[in-house]
Amino acid sequence: MSLQKDQEFLTFTLGEENYALDILTVKEIRGYESVTKIANAPPFIKGVINLRGDIVPIVDLRIKFNVGQATYDEFTIVIVLHIHNRIVGIVVDGVSDVVSLNKDQLRPPPDFGVAFDSRYLLGLATINEQMIILVDINELISSEEMGLFSSHENDVA
Repeated sequence: MSLQKDQEFLTFTLGEENYALDILTVKEIRGYESVTKIANAPPFIKGVINLRGDIVPIVDLRIKFNVGQATYDEFTIVIVLHIHNRIVGIVVDGVSDVVSLNKDQLRPPPDFGVAFDSRYLLGLATINEQMIILVDINELISSEEMGLFSSHENDVA
């Protein structure tokens, strides 16, 4: 995904870091609710919820990237995403703002120093003197390591 002119991103926090993802992937933002556990799922997949008839896997990015404290209370946030015609929820520490960025504001991702593989990063941006890590959420959620999609689904754009 290359950054288009003045693209909007939803910013969120994981631990001490600020992240952002493409606002067009966001279906809704909601509080955490109890999930139905899935046997043999990796620890970062908390389970599934029934969201108006859709079975939605819930991924805790705090556990996946080993950042932040994985607590579940009335303040826990789930960002519900629509990716590759599937709905997935991600648990984050908090949602901050919607920001508009253009490619001139973007810096290349570092090879180290962030919680996850740089192939899932679009780059870094500074907003109000805060560093924001732009996540390629489509690439991350549909990656084989997440195991949420079968490999042939990844090939469909």
